[in-house]
Amino acid sequence: MNSKEPFKWRHFQQEIILLNVRWYLRYPLSYRNLEEMMLERGLKVDHSTICRWVLTYSPEIEKRTRRFLKPTNDSWKVDETYIKVNGKWKYLYRAVDSEDNTLDFMLSARRNKKAAKRFFKKVLKARQNKQPRVINVDKNAAYPPAIDELKEDKLLEENSELRQVKYLNNLVEQDHRGVKKITNYGLGYKSFYTAWRTIRGIEIMHVIDKGQVEGVTKKDVLGQKKFVESLFGIAI
Repeated sequence: MNSKEPFKWRHFQQEIILLNVRWYLRYPLSYRNLEEMMLERGLKVDHSTICRWVLTYSPEIEKRTRRFLKPTNDSWKVDETYIKVNGKWKYLYRAVDSEDNTLDFMLSARRNKKAAKRFFKKVLKARQNKQPRVINVDKNAAYPPAIDELKEDKLLEENSELRQVKYLNNLVEQDHRGVKKITNYGLGYKSFYTAWRTIRGIEIMHVIDKGQVEGVTKKDVLGQKKFVESLFGIAI
């Protein structure tokens, strides 16, 4: 993709492309639902074309949104949920702070110490290495050794506390629902590649909907539309 001209050579207008991508990532709709909705508006768009748009522009929306995210606090709540990819369960690692602001997310083929450590490193990088005061997790045995290794590597401060108390993670478990209602609606992902590219868009639209970006309040539908369009230089 040409970062300066992301819609170059596309047959449809950029507003139509972003509309379909944004709706698919934000609401429980299938590609065929969107095909029919566009047909009602006099536009013949094949569902496979919409799929290609989603796979192309989802990661780009996530990447461009990152620099507009508001600060988060130092109380982390980390958990994993299940995503089916090509008939097999994979693991979506997710973290929020104590105010339900998303910290980061990562799709993993495995649920073990290596995956947990990689996720924590991803969160730290996204937070510009701002250290957590406390990390709340469930009873997953992979978390303590992952935290120990991060401290040994000097990536995590020694005074960062790990708490393995299930009820303290209710917030992140409830937050899973906002993402799962979208991922569960489709017929499943055919490959890890398509799953991860799509989930990046679903997660970042969930972040925007929660009011985590500058200039957009929580549940501000029109604000979300304007923000996503502004990421690509579309006049508002």
